[in-house]
Amino acid sequence: MKNTTPMGHAVLPALALALALGGCAGKPAAPDWKANAAGALDAFSDAYLKGEGAIAATEFARARAEMASTGKPELVAHAELVRCATRVASLELGSCPGFAALEQDATPAERAYAAYLDGRWQGLDAALLPAQHRAVLAAGGDAKGVLAAIKDPLARLVAAGVMFKKLRIVPVDIANATETASDQGWRRPLLMWLSVALKRAQAGGDVAEAARIERRIALAAGTPP
Repeated sequence: MKNTTPMGHAVLPALALALALGGCAGKPAAPDWKANAAGALDAFSDAYLKGEGAIAATEFARARAEMASTGKPELVAHAELVRCATRVASLELGSCPGFAALEQDATPAERAYAAYLDGRWQGLDAALLPAQHRAVLAAGGDAKGVLAAIKDPLARLVAAGVMFKKLRIVPVDIANATETASDQGWRRPLLMWLSVALKRAQAGGDVAEAARIERRIALAAGTPP
Protein backbone atom coordinates (compact mmCIF):
# COMPACT_ATOMS: atom_id res chain seq x y z
CA MET A 1 0.00 0.00 0.00
CA LYS A 2 1.47 3.31 -1.06
CA ASN A 3 1.55 6.14 1.43
CA THR A 4 -0.39 9.12 0.10
CA THR A 5 0.57 11.61 2.79
CA PRO A 6 3.11 14.17 1.56
CA MET A 7 6.34 13.24 3.32
CA GLY A 8 7.53 16.68 4.33
CA HIS A 9 4.12 17.50 5.77
CA ALA A 10 4.32 14.50 8.10
CA VAL A 11 7.68 15.55 9.48
CA LEU A 12 7.20 19.27 10.04
CA PRO A 13 3.63 20.02 9.01
CA ALA A 14 3.23 23.76 9.46
CA LEU A 15 6.22 24.95 7.48
CA ALA A 16 5.96 22.24 4.83
CA LEU A 17 2.32 23.08 4.25
CA ALA A 18 3.24 26.74 3.82
CA LEU A 19 5.89 25.77 1.28
CA ALA A 20 3.48 23.63 -0.70
CA LEU A 21 0.43 25.89 -0.55
CA GLY A 22 2.01 29.34 -0.48
CA GLY A 23 -0.70 30.77 -2.78
CA CYS A 24 -4.43 30.84 -2.02
CA ALA A 25 -7.50 31.46 -4.13
CA GLY A 26 -7.79 35.11 -5.06
CA LYS A 27 -4.11 35.78 -4.41
CA PRO A 28 -1.13 35.73 -6.77
CA ALA A 29 0.25 32.28 -7.48
CA ALA A 30 3.04 31.11 -5.19
CA PRO A 31 6.59 31.40 -6.54
CA ASP A 32 7.77 28.27 -8.34
CA TRP A 33 10.43 27.53 -5.73
CA LYS A 34 7.80 26.70 -3.10
CA ALA A 35 6.11 23.96 -5.07
CA ASN A 36 9.46 22.75 -6.42
CA ALA A 37 10.98 22.53 -2.94
CA ALA A 38 7.97 20.78 -1.40
CA GLY A 39 7.79 18.28 -4.26
CA ALA A 40 11.50 17.55 -4.12
CA LEU A 41 11.42 17.00 -0.35
CA ASP A 42 8.55 14.55 -0.74
CA ALA A 43 10.41 12.76 -3.53
CA PHE A 44 13.57 12.64 -1.41
CA SER A 45 11.82 11.02 1.55
CA ASP A 46 9.97 8.53 -0.61
CA ALA A 47 13.13 7.47 -2.45
CA TYR A 48 15.22 7.32 0.71
CA LEU A 49 12.72 5.14 2.55
CA LYS A 50 12.52 2.80 -0.44
CA GLY A 51 16.30 2.45 -0.39
CA GLU A 52 16.85 4.39 -3.63
CA GLY A 53 19.88 6.33 -2.45
CA ALA A 54 20.97 7.99 -5.69
CA ILE A 55 17.48 9.33 -6.43
CA ALA A 56 17.13 10.52 -2.83
CA ALA A 57 20.42 12.43 -3.02
CA THR A 58 19.41 14.14 -6.25
CA GLU A 59 16.00 15.16 -4.96
CA PHE A 60 17.38 16.48 -1.68
CA ALA A 61 19.96 18.58 -3.49
CA ARG A 62 17.18 20.01 -5.65
CA ALA A 63 15.01 20.85 -2.64
CA ARG A 64 17.89 22.45 -0.79
CA ALA A 65 18.88 24.53 -3.81
CA GLU A 66 15.32 25.81 -4.25
CA MET A 67 15.17 26.91 -0.61
CA ALA A 68 18.67 28.35 -0.66
CA SER A 69 17.65 30.56 -3.59
CA THR A 70 15.63 32.64 -1.11
CA GLY A 71 18.65 33.40 1.06
CA LYS A 72 16.59 32.34 4.10
CA PRO A 73 18.58 29.93 6.30
CA GLU A 74 15.50 28.86 8.26
CA LEU A 75 14.08 27.30 5.09
CA VAL A 76 17.24 25.35 4.39
CA ALA A 77 17.26 24.31 8.06
CA HIS A 78 13.78 22.87 7.47
CA ALA A 79 15.08 20.78 4.58
CA GLU A 80 17.93 19.49 6.72
CA LEU A 81 15.48 18.52 9.48
CA VAL A 82 13.36 16.59 7.00
CA ARG A 83 16.49 14.71 5.93
CA CYS A 84 17.50 14.04 9.53
CA ALA A 85 14.00 12.86 10.50
CA THR A 86 13.84 10.52 7.52
CA ARG A 87 17.12 8.99 8.62
CA VAL A 88 15.86 8.59 12.19
CA ALA A 89 12.80 6.82 10.79
CA SER A 90 15.27 4.40 9.19
CA LEU A 91 17.14 3.87 12.49
CA GLU A 92 20.13 5.87 11.30
CA LEU A 93 20.72 7.66 14.56
CA GLY A 94 23.81 9.77 14.04
CA SER A 95 24.07 13.52 14.32
CA CYS A 96 22.44 16.05 12.01
CA PRO A 97 25.38 18.19 10.82
CA GLY A 98 23.45 19.87 8.02
CA PHE A 99 21.03 21.35 10.53
CA ALA A 100 23.71 22.10 13.12
CA ALA A 101 25.42 24.42 10.63
CA LEU A 102 22.20 26.46 10.36
CA GLU A 103 20.85 26.13 13.89
CA GLN A 104 21.64 29.68 14.99
CA ASP A 105 19.26 31.00 12.32
CA ALA A 106 16.57 28.33 12.77
CA THR A 107 13.20 28.95 14.42
CA PRO A 108 12.51 27.85 18.03
CA ALA A 109 10.23 25.09 16.70
CA GLU A 110 12.96 23.79 14.41
CA ARG A 111 15.51 23.80 17.22
CA ALA A 112 13.05 21.96 19.47
CA TYR A 113 12.41 19.33 16.82
CA ALA A 114 16.14 18.85 16.29
CA ALA A 115 16.60 18.34 20.04
CA TYR A 116 13.74 15.83 20.06
CA LEU A 117 15.28 13.85 17.21
CA ASP A 118 18.64 13.86 18.97
CA GLY A 119 17.16 12.62 22.25
CA ARG A 120 17.91 15.86 24.12
CA TRP A 121 14.60 15.99 25.96
CA GLN A 122 15.62 17.70 29.20
CA GLY A 123 13.71 20.97 29.44
CA LEU A 124 12.21 20.55 25.96
CA ASP A 125 8.93 22.42 25.44
CA ALA A 126 6.48 19.89 23.99
CA ALA A 127 4.29 22.71 22.65
CA LEU A 128 7.00 23.50 20.09
CA LEU A 129 6.93 19.98 18.63
CA PRO A 130 4.70 18.70 15.83
CA ALA A 131 1.48 17.49 17.48
CA GLN A 132 2.06 13.81 16.69
CA HIS A 133 5.29 13.76 18.73
CA ARG A 134 4.09 15.50 21.89
CA ALA A 135 2.68 12.30 23.41
CA VAL A 136 6.04 10.55 22.97
CA LEU A 137 7.77 13.28 24.94
CA ALA A 138 5.03 13.31 27.59
CA ALA A 139 5.22 9.52 28.03
CA GLY A 140 8.89 9.75 28.98
CA GLY A 141 10.11 6.43 30.32
CA ASP A 142 6.65 4.81 30.14
CA ALA A 143 6.10 4.91 26.40
CA LYS A 144 4.61 1.45 25.91
CA GLY A 145 2.18 1.39 23.00
CA VAL A 146 2.46 5.12 22.29
CA LEU A 147 3.19 4.52 18.60
CA ALA A 148 -0.27 3.10 17.99
CA ALA A 149 -1.82 6.54 18.50
CA ILE A 150 0.31 8.16 15.77
CA LYS A 151 -1.69 7.94 12.57
CA ASP A 152 0.86 9.11 10.02
CA PRO A 153 3.24 6.26 9.03
CA LEU A 154 6.35 8.41 8.66
CA ALA A 155 5.76 10.27 11.92
CA ARG A 156 5.24 6.89 13.62
CA LEU A 157 8.60 5.62 12.36
CA VAL A 158 10.34 8.85 13.36
CA ALA A 159 8.93 8.48 16.87
CA ALA A 160 9.99 4.82 16.94
CA GLY A 161 13.53 5.78 15.96
CA VAL A 162 13.71 8.39 18.70
CA MET A 163 12.35 5.93 21.26
CA PHE A 164 14.93 3.36 20.16
CA LYS A 165 17.69 5.91 20.54
CA LYS A 166 16.43 6.75 24.04
CA LEU A 167 16.28 3.01 24.91
CA ARG A 168 12.58 3.37 25.69
CA ILE A 169 11.07 1.13 23.05
CA VAL A 170 9.29 -2.11 23.93
CA PRO A 171 8.53 -5.24 21.85
CA VAL A 172 5.00 -4.15 20.89
CA ASP A 173 6.38 -0.93 19.43
CA ILE A 174 9.20 -2.72 17.63
CA ALA A 175 6.54 -4.88 15.98
CA ASN A 176 4.47 -1.79 15.19
CA ALA A 177 7.44 -0.03 13.56
CA THR A 178 8.34 -3.15 11.58
CA GLU A 179 4.84 -3.60 10.18
CA THR A 180 4.46 0.12 9.48
CA ALA A 181 7.55 0.01 7.26
CA SER A 182 6.34 -3.24 5.69
CA ASP A 183 2.86 -1.91 4.92
CA GLN A 184 4.31 1.16 3.20
CA GLY A 185 6.87 -0.80 1.20
CA TRP A 186 9.70 1.20 2.78
CA ARG A 187 12.59 -1.22 2.37
CA ARG A 188 15.28 0.75 4.21
CA PRO A 189 13.56 1.06 7.62
CA LEU A 190 11.98 -2.38 7.23
CA LEU A 191 15.38 -4.05 7.01
CA MET A 192 16.63 -2.11 10.03
CA TRP A 193 13.62 -2.97 12.19
CA LEU A 194 13.69 -6.59 11.10
CA SER A 195 17.34 -6.70 12.19
CA VAL A 196 16.31 -5.40 15.62
CA ALA A 197 13.60 -8.06 15.85
CA LEU A 198 16.07 -10.74 14.73
CA LYS A 199 18.54 -9.84 17.46
CA ARG A 200 15.76 -10.03 20.06
CA ALA A 201 14.66 -13.45 18.82
CA GLN A 202 18.23 -14.73 18.83
CA ALA A 203 18.88 -13.36 22.30
CA GLY A 204 15.72 -15.07 23.55
CA GLY A 205 16.68 -18.39 21.97
CA ASP A 206 13.61 -18.44 19.72
CA VAL A 207 15.07 -20.36 16.80
CA ALA A 208 11.84 -20.63 14.81
CA GLU A 209 11.09 -16.90 15.08
CA ALA A 210 14.67 -16.00 14.17
CA ALA A 211 14.44 -18.20 11.06
CA ARG A 212 11.14 -16.60 10.07
CA ILE A 213 12.60 -13.10 10.40
CA GLU A 214 15.68 -14.10 8.42
CA ARG A 215 13.42 -15.21 5.58
CA ARG A 216 11.68 -11.83 5.63
CA ILE A 217 15.03 -10.03 5.58
CA ALA A 218 16.23 -12.08 2.62
CA LEU A 219 13.00 -11.36 0.73
CA ALA A 220 13.05 -7.61 1.42
CA ALA A 221 16.75 -7.38 0.58
CA GLY A 222 16.30 -9.29 -2.67
CA THR A 223 18.70 -12.02 -1.55
CA PRO A 224 18.32 -15.20 -3.64
CA PRO A 225 16.93 -18.16 -1.62
